[in-house]
Amino acid sequence: MKLLKGEKIRLRAIEPSDVDLILDWENDTENWEVSGTLAPFSREIINKYVSNAHLDIYKAGQLRLMIEELSTGKTIGTIDIFDFDAFHQRAGLGILIAEQGSRNNGYATETLKLVRDYCFGHLGLQQLYCNILADNTISLKLFQKAGFTISGTQKNWIRSGADFKDQHFLQLLNTP
Repeated sequence: MKLLKGEKIRLRAIEPSDVDLILDWENDTENWEVSGTLAPFSREIINKYVSNAHLDIYKAGQLRLMIEELSTGKTIGTIDIFDFDAFHQRAGLGILIAEQGSRNNGYATETLKLVRDYCFGHLGLQQLYCNILADNTISLKLFQKAGFTISGTQKNWIRSGADFKDQHFLQLLNTP
C-alpha cells in the first residue's frame, strides 16, 4: 500500500513481536516528560494494548503505527494518532524516533507527511494537532516544517522537577 510507504520508511500496524520494543520505549524515563507518563508500564499492560491494536480507529479512538526503516527493516520509532474525533474531524499526533542514530535522517519528516496524507485523505479529518514543550526546539522545528502553526501557549503547564514549563499547542488545518 503506497499510502503508508515513503522513500525511506513505511508505517505498519503493531505486531505481537513489538511488545518488548514498546515496553522499552514506554518505560524510558527520558520520554516521560513529553508523553505525560508518571509510572512504568507492566508487560501485561503492553500485551493487552498490543492485543487490542487491531481495533478500528473509530472504535479505539487511537491508532499507533510503527515506523520501519525500508533499507534495513528495523523498527525505529512510532507515531500515535490519538484523541480521534470523527464528529469534529480532528486528531492529535505524537511521534517518537527512539534510536538516537536514526534521528536527523528525515524519518520523522517523512512519517508526518505520510500520516498527514492518511488522516486528511483517507480518514477525512479537517485538522491535526499536537502539544510540544516550548523548550523542545527540535520537535517544534519538525512540526512547523510540516506546516503546523502555534495557535496557543499553555503557561507553566508541565511540571519538570521543581520547575514548570510552557507548552505550545500546534495545529495543521486541511485547507485547499
